[in-house]
Amino acid sequence: MVDRHQMDERARRDPRIGPAIDRSLIDRARNGDLDAFESIVRARMDAVYRLTAAILGDEADARDAAQETFVAAWREIRRLREAERLDAWLQRIAVNAARQTLRSRGRRRVHEIPSSLIASVPDPVSAASTAPSDAAILDAALARLPVDQRAILVLHHLEGRPLADLAAILDVPIGTAKSRLFAARRALAAEIRAEESR
Repeated sequence: MVDRHQMDERARRDPRIGPAIDRSLIDRARNGDLDAFESIVRARMDAVYRLTAAILGDEADARDAAQETFVAAWREIRRLREAERLDAWLQRIAVNAARQTLRSRGRRRVHEIPSSLIASVPDPVSAASTAPSDAAILDAALARLPVDQRAILVLHHLEGRPLADLAAILDVPIGTAKSRLFAARRALAAEIRAEESR
């Protein structure tokens, strides 16, 4: 299994979440060019989906939040002041869309079975004898955290975003981003210990 916490140093320094997008494409989208915006969506859809999936832990909710991210981005793209901050701006919208999805999830209690599990339904007898994997423990612990803590952990450890980017995405000062990351790590460690003792 790949260690999620070991990021390539180049990825940590690079604020982009995908290949570079030509500034003229962003400018055209800001001026209402739908074709230019669709090109941006195609370039960033996978990264936005990965972020929302990591925060939400549910495929259908993640797809909905990713779609809502781009709907909101289209409505607000004229307000994007700095084209080079496109990725941080999109990630902020994605985190907010995930928050909204979690709020609406409380109103509806539907749990999706991930398609990857349907093909491999385990035998109940053999499944009871196996201990939960580290990934299962981590996923369960993450699911118990508030969305803000999940978001900052995902952005920093899975997406490789430095503190300055976290601050920009979450629209808080760097010191606040640092303290929130510290608190989220402590909360995750506590949840992992609780999961391991179950």
